[in-house]
Amino acid sequence: MASIKKRPNGKWRARYRDADKHEHSRHFDRKADAQRWLDEVTTSIVTGQYVHPKAGDITFYEYAETWRAIASHRTSTADLVRRHFTNHVYPAIGQKRLKNITPSDIRSLDKTLGEKLAPATVVVIHRYVSAVLASAVRDRKIAVSPTVTVTAPKPGKKKVVPLSTEVVFSLRDVVPDRYRALVVTTAGTGLRQGEVFGLTLDRVDLMRRTMTVDRQLVSVSGAPPAFGELKTEASEREVPLPQTVVDAIAAHLATYPTGPDGLIFTNSEGGALRRSGFNEIWTAARRTVLAAFAWLNASPEDRVGSVAKALGTSTAKAGALVVQARAAGLVPPDDASPTLIESARAALGDLPRGAMVFHDLRHYYASLLIRRGASVKVVQARLGHKSAAETLDTYSHLWPDDDDRTRDAVDSVLGAVLADSLRTAHPVAA
Repeated sequence: MASIKKRPNGKWRARYRDADKHEHSRHFDRKADAQRWLDEVTTSIVTGQYVHPKAGDITFYEYAETWRAIASHRTSTADLVRRHFTNHVYPAIGQKRLKNITPSDIRSLDKTLGEKLAPATVVVIHRYVSAVLASAVRDRKIAVSPTVTVTAPKPGKKKVVPLSTEVVFSLRDVVPDRYRALVVTTAGTGLRQGEVFGLTLDRVDLMRRTMTVDRQLVSVSGAPPAFGELKTEASEREVPLPQTVVDAIAAHLATYPTGPDGLIFTNSEGGALRRSGFNEIWTAARRTVLAAFAWLNASPEDRVGSVAKALGTSTAKAGALVVQARAAGLVPPDDASPTLIESARAALGDLPRGAMVFHDLRHYYASLLIRRGASVKVVQARLGHKSAAETLDTYSHLWPDDDDRTRDAVDSVLGAVLADSLRTAHPVAA
């Protein structure tokens, strides 16, 4: 039931009753405006888009916490969302009522996050905030999500630049001995970090040289690492093991006993690996390799000073990194000859253009397959990608293009024929 009535003060009062028999009213200066408002309300009721005027009084924090509690996320994803919301979203819009959140608020949030976080992280946070507000629309808390008119940030995707084999071996050589087989296994199978951390003896067949990937080790704040679901259904796969990996795992098991549940790779206390703990070890290894690059390419007068400048650290810490690099065989003694230094520089290869994160070992594995002529479908299957499109989106630039294939196809046939005819026409004198 709806009506419009002129009040003694000259205002027009429009009112209606909702499905729960609650009356709602607004006052307007003009009757036409009152009628327009009633028409809009009536239309929203008829089309099923009606939102109670007080439904959006709940804060973003209150609604988002309810949303998180019932969301069907993997354990690791749920922990990621919790941390992002707690650290970045709630301080900005947590106490705002849903109905008062505007597109400008979302743009401001994206801009603020972009000033301190990686572009890819901003995209993830924007996506989850959008999911919460879209759920609020479905629950009839708000009529329209303020993110609808806001363009999601673009992550600024960078081309993958694979590590060189020399750098991979250097990283293996500088990590503590108990983690060297872990580096080789990851570089030789392309497993994700959680997958290789969760690798157990019953999932590896060294005789058949195969590995079953059907779970990963998940680290959640405030809880011990535990087995969890893989990233996607396509991540479940069987990976062939090269002999290099078989030998590395066999040698590792001969020295280090398996951990809880048969975990092959464990921490220094024999327990399950945590991302945070291992990342400290990996960061130290990465800095040691970078120190070796800086030392080998510095002038003899101030090698340690050059290392300190390159890594943004003190001379004392730079000296300690050089000692570690020397212990791993990456740099020769201070009084080494130019020939020996040049040999060490050649053994280390080219300076990586990326950050040398642990995930780069997975990229390295993919680059090896591509370099050896593996098809898109094979690389997709080995990496556990959801689709070939995902594989191409990440690695398409590593495959030879059509021009290269054309040249190789013609040269492989005509090149051999022409070379043979030239030898016949111009025989080499005995």
